[in-house]
Amino acid sequence: MGIKYFVTGAAGFIGSHLVDSLLSEGREVVGFDNFSTGYEAFLESARQQPTFRLVRGDVSDPGALTQAMKGCQVVFHLAGNDNMRLGLSQPRFDLEQNTLGTFNVLEAMRATGAKTILFTSTGNVYGETPMTPTPEDCPLSPQTSLYAASKLASEALIEAYCAGFGIEGYIFRLVSVLGERYTHGHVMEFYRGLLQDDSKLKVLGDGHQRKSYLNVHDCVAAMHYILELETARQARNRVEIYNLGTTEYCEINDSIRWISGFLGLTPQLEYVGGPHGWIGDNPFLYLDVSKALKTGWKPDRNIQESIRQTVTWICDNEWVAEKNKC
Repeated sequence: MGIKYFVTGAAGFIGSHLVDSLLSEGREVVGFDNFSTGYEAFLESARQQPTFRLVRGDVSDPGALTQAMKGCQVVFHLAGNDNMRLGLSQPRFDLEQNTLGTFNVLEAMRATGAKTILFTSTGNVYGETPMTPTPEDCPLSPQTSLYAASKLASEALIEAYCAGFGIEGYIFRLVSVLGERYTHGHVMEFYRGLLQDDSKLKVLGDGHQRKSYLNVHDCVAAMHYILELETARQARNRVEIYNLGTTEYCEINDSIRWISGFLGLTPQLEYVGGPHGWIGDNPFLYLDVSKALKTGWKPDRNIQESIRQTVTWICDNEWVAEKNKC
């Protein structure tokens, strides 16, 4: 009998790409999603495959999780709130969807016997560290984002379950991800702003925030590749942490220039908020990805290519821009 994969957040941006990738390799996949941010359209191809089963459910429901996970051996846990700017307005949401949701996934694994978890965390757990590019063993700075704090708590739960119950864990600390099916973030925000008025653009921050980005196809490929290496099996407490990103970064101003140029626009820019776009925004997020690169994985697309790909997809799917508010 082959390995059966369970994907939470299967109808989301990264999750739907992961489902498609697994199915393309002939894998059997159970997708789990509450469709709060995911879309049926993202799973249109997957739902035509006999090896895919979709379960509508929420990670806040332990019973539904356990029932849906039965028979699965590997869990990709991608569900949860991934919009860090919601933290101060909805602080309970990060706790319930990210931290408690991860606890429920781990308990479902313990109940069903699933032994491997791959978790998408965030590079924002490092806080505003002076160490850039930032390696996995960098001391963590104080948390200023409830989103990042909830992800860090989720990481700690995974580490404890791996040590206590023999689970193998892979934690991926991501930079922002770009590509087709992108639903929110700075590219969507700028596109929606220009859609409303192409003569001007409001920018949160001073435009000099420096960020690294990763293409969604490279992100999914990294998780696949590293899983096959089984590095967590020999790791301390059976957990491995990997930064995922590219070996470059850009300023927000660079991104605005690429987006505007692609659309043929020259908007007047209005900067608000100083060096931080919002409370919890890290003005310089650039991860050291040498550990992941040493496994043999490497990203194929640079940041400018990924931004162009993202804008092209949004232009062809404006319904996503109309439905999503950053």
